[in-house]
Amino acid sequence: MGTAVKHMIKWIWKNFELLFWSAALIVLFFLPVNKSETSLCIFSLLGFGKCPGCGIGHSIHYALRADFASSFYHHPLGILAVLVIFNRIRLLIKQNKHHEQQPN
Repeated sequence: MGTAVKHMIKWIWKNFELLFWSAALIVLFFLPVNKSETSLCIFSLLGFGKCPGCGIGHSIHYALRADFASSFYHHPLGILAVLVIFNRIRLLIKQNKHHEQQPN
């Protein structure tokens, strides 16, 4: 493997959490919200009612689009989840900048 590829793999591994949370928010922003889609919730697939986590994806989707009423309707903690994830991304970026400024 070339040094550029090794460097890229090392960078991705080092920044995996930052990439994961950023990608998750991007996917949830563009997620098509369709009521007729099959649920991925195990409890729903087994025929039970909503579990505590049901609707969090839709809630985050609506919160990212600033539709806070719909977000709260789907799950009351969706807005808080978005704030926590954005704060985590901010802290990871700050941490990466701090590590890049330190001499090796």
